[in-house]
Amino acid sequence: MTTKKRRPTLQDVAEQVGVTKMTISRFLKNPELVSEQLHDKIKAALDNLGYIPNRGPDILSKSKSYAIGVLVPSLTNQVFSEVIRGIESVTDPAGYQTMLAHYSYSLDAEESRIAALLSYNVDGLILSDSFHTERVRKMIKTAGIPVIEVMDSVSPAIEQAIGFDNEAAAFAMTELMIERGRTKIIYFAARMDARTRFKIRGYEQAMRKHGLAPFSLQTEEASSFTRGAKLLDQALATQPDMDGIFCTNDDLAIGALFACQRRGISVPNQIGIAGFHGHDISSAIVPKLATVVTPRERMGQMAAEQLLARLSGQPIVDRVISLPFTLEPGESL
Repeated sequence: MTTKKRRPTLQDVAEQVGVTKMTISRFLKNPELVSEQLHDKIKAALDNLGYIPNRGPDILSKSKSYAIGVLVPSLTNQVFSEVIRGIESVTDPAGYQTMLAHYSYSLDAEESRIAALLSYNVDGLILSDSFHTERVRKMIKTAGIPVIEVMDSVSPAIEQAIGFDNEAAAFAMTELMIERGRTKIIYFAARMDARTRFKIRGYEQAMRKHGLAPFSLQTEEASSFTRGAKLLDQALATQPDMDGIFCTNDDLAIGALFACQRRGISVPNQIGIAGFHGHDISSAIVPKLATVVTPRERMGQMAAEQLLARLSGQPIVDRVISLPFTLEPGESL
């Protein structure tokens, strides 16, 4: 059985350097407060002892953890990894740690993860969804910490939202496909979370606006290249005359594109394909994928900036911040 070892204390470091514990504490809060010579000695002692800072006293005395809870539905989806990168580009320089939790698109799991993060006294929360259980809303109200929801600028926000209009983005891409001459466009959807449903609604509105019949293939399974290929097989079996495919993300679109190539179906000559989010791989494949480019990293940066501003006492100026999306026509339409 592994026995938990005694951690080095401030007193241990102070004794090794030959100064007071208060001097070590002062160095840890602001290294510039000690001389350059003493700075090097303290740093060497900290490294030698493997000192691990104890933030417990600060958390108890100041009710401040310098930690931000970040909830994402998936840790493997590139969309959220880029949001996290944007968040940490702001929180790291400011001395805040991110505590990540993922909930697999489950409201109950999100509730459990938020309860756990709040038990660690996080200073704020960044959530990736706009729909939550009533218990989540009560816990957040009780905690009294700032909360920001990302990825959606349309749904009602608990306090503040930073995102984009998923429905408008899907409407715009569908119209672009129609402008390129596509009249039998099939929508491929996965996960079926709220944002996917918004996209489907935008697609359907654009199709009906032009007198075209919408048709979507939907699965609760996770998105992947393989899933995109399977959806293509289903579409060809049920809608063999389709001439366009619009996918809820780039993973499905690329899977469908590769499957077309294996079958000898020419893209875009026979079928035009578009994705959503604008991942790096979408511009590296041949043909270059048409996609909706969304501001994932900028969204994370702004969420962190707004959260830290509120932690410093600034009021909410913009309750909803809607960021622009762009259409990348690529070569696949």
